Amino acid sequence: MITLNNQVQLIGRVGQDLELKETKNGKKFLNFSLATNEFYKNAKGERVKETTWHKIVAWNKPAELLTELVEKGNQILVKGKLINKKYEDKKGVMHYITEISIGSFVKLDKKEKADLPF
Repeated sequence: MITLNNQVQLIGRVGQDLELKETKNGKKFLNFSLATNEFYKNAKGERVKETTWHKIVAWNKPAELLTELVEKGNQILVKGKLINKKYEDKKGVMHYITEISIGSFVKLDKKEKADLPF
């Protein structure tokens, strides 16, 4: 049964070249940033572009395929779930991180499309 409790979908542009990494136990993963843009008019009637950066993580086959098919600047649609993490630094300050763990993606650039559900 598919759950809809924790589901996110974003369309944005990849912020850097993708580098596939591997954990000590051989699990492949990928971390990258995705930029989404919103446009609105300010009080003066001027068009304003607001960019938000999202932390994205992909594991195993999706990570491998993203590395093969997607480059910095490509527009993609990602579907996944929100993951919240926290850690305490050396000074005792708590830090909170929200990232999106990808379940599937679609490359949206006109040259080549890849619809890859996982």
